[in-house]
Amino acid sequence: MPSTTSTTGTPINGSIALVTGGNRGLGRALVAELLSRGAAKVYATARSLQSSDDARIVPLTLDVTDESSVQAAAAAAQDVSIVINNAGVSLATPLLSAPLADIRAELETNLFGILRVTRAFAPILSGRAPTAIVNVLSVLSWLAKGSGYEVSKAAAWSATNSLRVALHDQGTTVTAVHVGYMDTDMTAHLQVPKAAPEAVAVQTVEAIASGAYEVQADEVTKAVKSTLSGDLTSLYTELTSR
Repeated sequence: MPSTTSTTGTPINGSIALVTGGNRGLGRALVAELLSRGAAKVYATARSLQSSDDARIVPLTLDVTDESSVQAAAAAAQDVSIVINNAGVSLATPLLSAPLADIRAELETNLFGILRVTRAFAPILSGRAPTAIVNVLSVLSWLAKGSGYEVSKAAAWSATNSLRVALHDQGTTVTAVHVGYMDTDMTAHLQVPKAAPEAVAVQTVEAIASGAYEVQADEVTKAVKSTLSGDLTSLYTELTSR
């Protein structure tokens, strides 16, 4: 049976981590969970900073769509062993009608943002193995609904697989987190079952500690993943309508 973990996890206790989009939603939950598991310091990054009363939380300006901002953040956080690419955007972009500029904007954050941050921090992580990079993706990495958001997440999943192989020899484990709807600002307008960000954060930090390559954070995600080897009509019932 294929292995689903690396040879070793990355210790959380005493670690120093960086979380993009760390001010709210899942990002904030990830910061809290890392600290609860003993992380010594967490850089909580965002475009607009929020102060914290916890001395272990270091606010850091980071726009993942801006190369100079990413490089500045890497220069300021030379001590990290864990990097979590959590920042993301969804702009409601139907592929056949949305402005291409909006679809490009989703790709800039959800795909190229991950690549920029990973390229900037990989050399830092290489010197203190075992280390970890986590990319927060989506069940929509595997299930298309007709928007640019799924395109960006599917591309990010492919990039994550490639980065996992590329960084293996330096002792950096790359973990993909796939999840459906979460109870965050992004989904506040949707009346659907949602996972608690705190529950996803617990699974994510445990995956870092154990060296897991993938987190399937809810039942919807597990169900979709299990169908990927089957007929396409099991995922896309629309294809059977004519």
